[in-house]
Amino acid sequence: MKIVCDKRTAGTLLQVNGRMDAVSAPDFEKQCLQVIEDGEKTVVVDLAGLEYISSAGLRSLLTSAKKAKAAKCVMRVCGLAGMVQEVFQVSGLNSIFAVAATVEEAFAS
Repeated sequence: MKIVCDKRTAGTLLQVNGRMDAVSAPDFEKQCLQVIEDGEKTVVVDLAGLEYISSAGLRSLLTSAKKAKAAKCVMRVCGLAGMVQEVFQVSGLNSIFAVAATVEEAFAS
């Protein structure tokens, strides 16, 4: 898994590519929590490049969202497609997270 962190005027974009599983999910969580602890108020997680997400990956997203909420930081996800979109729908996460189609929509909402 590769994570690209892009600080912008409107917030921080985390682009996640590859596979988020038990091995890589802790890296995502660590990086996301660091952004939140640094005081960011808007975090957009772009999952367009994510090919696979396991239950460990979902747990990392949920943990990060919970920490973001506690820090009064808004966390949104975007770019859901294929298997990742299906997992979000089946698990009900698309009703828990603020989901946008694109990065631009996520920052605008």
